[in-house]
Amino acid sequence: MAVRMNCSSLQNKLCFLNPSILSLRSTLSHIKSKPNFHFSPNPSRRAFFCNCATSTPSNDEPFVLTTPLYYVNAPPHMGSAYSTIAADAIARFQRLLEKKVIFITGTDEHGEKIATAAMAQGSTPNDHCNVISQAYKTLWKDLDISYDKFIRTTDSKHEAIVKEFYSRVLASGDIYRADYEGIYCVSCEEYKDEKELLDNNCCPIHQKPCVSRKEDNYFFALSKYQKSLEEILNKNPNFVQPSYRLNEVQAWIKSGLRDFSISRASVDWGIPVPSDKTQTIYVWFDALLGYISALADGQEQPDLLNAVSSGWPATLHLIGKDILRFHAVYWPAMLMSAGLSLPKMVYGHGFLTKDGMKMGKSLGNTLEPNDLVSKFGTDAVRYFFLREVEFGNDGDYSEERFINIVNAHLANTIGNLLNRTLGLLKKNCQSTLAVDSATAAEGSAFKDNVVKLVDKARVHYENLSLTSACEAVLEIGNVGNSYMDERAPWSLFKQGGTASEEAAKDLVIILETVRIIAIALSPVTPSLSWRIYAQLGYSRDQFDAATWVSLSLSLSLSLSLYFYPYIYLSLSRTNTRAHKLCYVFDLSCFAL
Repeated sequence: MAVRMNCSSLQNKLCFLNPSILSLRSTLSHIKSKPNFHFSPNPSRRAFFCNCATSTPSNDEPFVLTTPLYYVNAPPHMGSAYSTIAADAIARFQRLLEKKVIFITGTDEHGEKIATAAMAQGSTPNDHCNVISQAYKTLWKDLDISYDKFIRTTDSKHEAIVKEFYSRVLASGDIYRADYEGIYCVSCEEYKDEKELLDNNCCPIHQKPCVSRKEDNYFFALSKYQKSLEEILNKNPNFVQPSYRLNEVQAWIKSGLRDFSISRASVDWGIPVPSDKTQTIYVWFDALLGYISALADGQEQPDLLNAVSSGWPATLHLIGKDILRFHAVYWPAMLMSAGLSLPKMVYGHGFLTKDGMKMGKSLGNTLEPNDLVSKFGTDAVRYFFLREVEFGNDGDYSEERFINIVNAHLANTIGNLLNRTLGLLKKNCQSTLAVDSATAAEGSAFKDNVVKLVDKARVHYENLSLTSACEAVLEIGNVGNSYMDERAPWSLFKQGGTASEEAAKDLVIILETVRIIAIALSPVTPSLSWRIYAQLGYSRDQFDAATWVSLSLSLSLSLSLYFYPYIYLSLSRTNTRAHKLCYVFDLSCFAL
């Protein structure tokens, strides 16, 4: 049984999941030893957990992934962070498959709400956008978001591409001018049908009353594309996912599509209509083009076709379900009008809720991601939301559940497996093993179980079932701990002789399993996975070069293990008179 020893002094607490609290390497440098950790010096030996083909498939076609372009009327909240964390996990997994990934995110910075928010802060719209856009970039850095392109819709290259796109649609005969009168939701930036509204003409999403508005605007002939959209969805049901989102989109289209306004006469903060400077382009007809203008990054004179040739169409638009209509109905019709290819998939995930209600800036019930990262660390935040919120569905946040999940999964399962194995290695082998890992795993049912779980995790990642992917990787940790308990290498070491040799083989198998866990979980917990990899003696370059295929290969070189006798892997609650209840990570030593 593992025995936990906790330090009483907060200054002595170390953070494995949140390294910003205290540097593990610098704190323990005075007690760090550097023994040689040998597996087998023969790199040509057979693979350990290999069930894969040796040939690498062609990955010339890029995997282009987008988050929504976030509206900068207020700083980012956990809802927007959730979308981006999920997108980052998908992007990291695709990179493990050795795909060329173009991961696009950014900010939507035009419209009535932006001008109003800036005025309320005593700022100009431009200055307001600069501040909020930078807040998103800072948060993405804190959350380990590995985006490739960050587009702002106030960028001059974006404006040029929007105007060119508008001109192409105009040339198709799909833009006309007309008066429009209806019920308008300022928060949605959209006219609403009365049948959609709650009592007192309240928007069902933002819970705020809509207003009557009459404008002379330019319109896009959406109704012209009703039959085309129906055919696309019938021939390609995977275009909108999950399947229940497809049903929603088909119901909208079946009810009859109406032309929609693509300009505003009363909003100055926006891109002017090319042929009419008295109007600005409607925020969605502007913002959706950010997915293409982002591809023009680095082009001195960006134009639509050059941007398109740099990666369009998108492989996956990842969005919240509240903007599904814009991405699955308006956007495809706009692209068809302009003669451009459609994205391959639009995935509408659910809401994060708090007290059963959607989190949103407009509702004032947000969960601050900066606070969560500061308390618990980036990897804990990423893991909880991707593991606990089944991707596609709504999910409710609970701090108590957050702590229980992180403790049970990352600390007690994965952390315990690593700690107890390294502890045995140091105690019984002087941190040195001269064992061929292929021979050690030969004929092992445990190896077969791990292979099946690795394959299972891959399928779930590919299907965007992120919760199930986390579960499959965690199950590798569970079977590893079970294998350790069944084999009881600590008893075998005491017996000596051939029993000790068998125990050493067991340690090799478990350490290889921990390496596999680190890579398989790296799309979700990149920093934690790197620190596990470092515990096994790998360099940062070796970690960054790891691929999914490497999950099936044994360690093939002699490695140096930096052994730390105290590894921080536990989350617990502390309370002091001077401070409110808070959660910190405790220094823990797992001893057998």
